[in-house]
Amino acid sequence: MIAKIIVCIIAGLGAGIGTGFAGMSAAAVISPMLITFLGFPAYEAVGIALASDVLASAISAYTYGKHKNLDIKNGIIMLISVLVFTLVGSFIASRVPNRSMGSFSVIMTLLLGIKFLVKPVMTTKENQADKDLKTKVIQSILCGMLIGFICGFIGAGGGMMMLLILTSVLGYELKTAVGTSVFIMTFTAFTGALSHFTIGGMPDIPALILCILFTLLGARLAALFANKASAKTLNRATGAVLTGLGAVMVVMNFL
Repeated sequence: MIAKIIVCIIAGLGAGIGTGFAGMSAAAVISPMLITFLGFPAYEAVGIALASDVLASAISAYTYGKHKNLDIKNGIIMLISVLVFTLVGSFIASRVPNRSMGSFSVIMTLLLGIKFLVKPVMTTKENQADKDLKTKVIQSILCGMLIGFICGFIGAGGGMMMLLILTSVLGYELKTAVGTSVFIMTFTAFTGALSHFTIGGMPDIPALILCILFTLLGARLAALFANKASAKTLNRATGAVLTGLGAVMVVMNFL
């Protein structure tokens, strides 16, 4: 029980900080830790991670929205595309061997962290507003299709894909990218958690409660800091968090 409490607290805080800073899915941190250190079945661990993601993403989205760092209009358009193509990706993944792709999101987390440290996103909101509405809508739909397919096909990595595409393709400044990402993740995580619990039944309740509480706490603190930080500081903090978590996950994955 003591080991379970310690692992859930560390996993929850790590996942929450990743969510609040960088829109990272809690599944990238909580799932491997529950599986590796507590021997949880993979399906149950993913369900707990997704449930933890719901409130953490919601409180992060609220915090970013309160500081006007959230694009709800394009976020809703992308959300619809993501949800539809997550189902498409999941269907195709059910017919493909899964093990070979388990490390994709872990490696991407590490590389994305290094990217923010080496080449920070310094786009301003003024530059972000340059694109016309039609271009934004089309890009949001196409990017949502890509993100949803990859998320459904691999089972994780949606948060990282959203952050990468929102900053690199759609040209969002970092705070708005993270805010929009966690807004979308609130709904995708809820859908995923609901389906996991419906199919697999209720998970370990103490672990579920601990992970939800500490992911929520970590996300709230990280989001508050991120919205008050300068772009340069936020890039460094995001890069450090992603690189650190990515490195830990790479080690755990290969061990």
